Amino acid sequence: MAITIVTDKAQLQAQFSRLQTLSRSKPILDWKVRETQLDNLEAMLSDNQDALAKAISEDFGHRSVSETQFAELFPSFTGITHAKKHGKAWMKTRRASISALYLPAHNEIQPQPLGVVGIMVPWNYPLYLAIGPMIDALTAGNRVMIKMSEAAPQFAHAFAKAIAHYFSADMVCVVIGEVDMAEAFSKLPFDHLLYTGSTEVGKKVMAAAAPNLTPVTLELGGKSPVIVLEDAHLESAVNRIMMGKTLNAGQTCIAPDYVLIPRHSHVRFISLAKAWLQQHYPNIANNPDYSHIINDQQFERVQGYLQELPADSIHPLTDIVANAETRLLTPVIVTEPDADSKLMQNEIFAPILPLIHYETVDDAIDFVNERPRPLALYVFGNNEQQIEQVLARTVSGGVCINEVIVHVAQHDLPFGGVGHSGMGAYHGKAGFERLSHLKPVFVQSKLNGMNLLLPPYGDLFKKGMALLLK
Repeated sequence: MAITIVTDKAQLQAQFSRLQTLSRSKPILDWKVRETQLDNLEAMLSDNQDALAKAISEDFGHRSVSETQFAELFPSFTGITHAKKHGKAWMKTRRASISALYLPAHNEIQPQPLGVVGIMVPWNYPLYLAIGPMIDALTAGNRVMIKMSEAAPQFAHAFAKAIAHYFSADMVCVVIGEVDMAEAFSKLPFDHLLYTGSTEVGKKVMAAAAPNLTPVTLELGGKSPVIVLEDAHLESAVNRIMMGKTLNAGQTCIAPDYVLIPRHSHVRFISLAKAWLQQHYPNIANNPDYSHIINDQQFERVQGYLQELPADSIHPLTDIVANAETRLLTPVIVTEPDADSKLMQNEIFAPILPLIHYETVDDAIDFVNERPRPLALYVFGNNEQQIEQVLARTVSGGVCINEVIVHVAQHDLPFGGVGHSGMGAYHGKAGFERLSHLKPVFVQSKLNGMNLLLPPYGDLFKKGMALLLK
């Protein structure tokens, strides 16, 4: 029997086996079926958006409903709209070029569903990072199993209940459970496994998938740098950087992690950041727009980063102090932290922003390149030559110029990491192709010259090869 909500390992194996069998016997080739699944997803979101936002807030202690609408619901709805507009064209067989030597034969590429796609969802944006991969998987004609994060249990149950109401268990099911269930999930022989989360857990997921040769897309994190050029409009840069650092209280995989900036701009940056915070988050202790840290473990981790730093390097942006009971962590700037400090060795994932000086643009580029390749890189400034220099000499998952974060919501851009920040990209057409098998097909013509290449290899063959191998 199909199971819409999986809660134990026996159900997990049984549901996977059922979906795998269905994917082989009844592949989803018709666009109307795929479009219906996207319609169901859209209806589920529309009808349950308030309940889902409330569940997320309960998991965080307080998570801004407005942030959930802006950062999770909005890109989910636009992603569905984009897929419904373009999916039928993406799935069509398309001609590929062919060497003149093989004419009049022709080449084709046929996108096919992979079968069963596994999605492992993190806690920081549990709605969008479930829906985004689902959109790509369903548009590509796959059946889907989704493992929700054990760190966001209220949302996991609300989401599972909503999915069960709108989807057949033969199409989509949700898996709920602790770390042992996540481990069992990652060991299933999916046709593709997409994981979003930390780099360290990503390594474990990849290792678990390896015995089955399951292809993986890993959307990891890391330290996404900001380079503020000498000619940058500092007020504008601070406005965008602080937006990115305070969104979800910094618990965003592509949040600005640290800022490389000329030393003489430090004092003004801090002053502008204080004014920005007062303008956008007045009375931050009771501000409904400001989110809290997800759990005690994460709160204590970040507080530990600050405790090992010299006091004179820490610059609070508000007089309100952090509250361990409510997990309110107020934004601070740290100037010139030691490169070996935990703050600079780990992804911060909190509203703490290091400022690090550089002398030349080459120095800033070298600083970035001496570290693992980031998921995102941000450049503020107007000097086109220096911007191109940064783009050409650094490698990152994605880039924004004079902006942060919003590249993740561009459905015509692939989103993904590189190196320690991940592998593979999805969203839009890139996601459709990532979760499809692009089957190459060579179609021979009735009239062709292939018989000329059969043995015994005589003079005609040898003369032909002599021409081809020149």
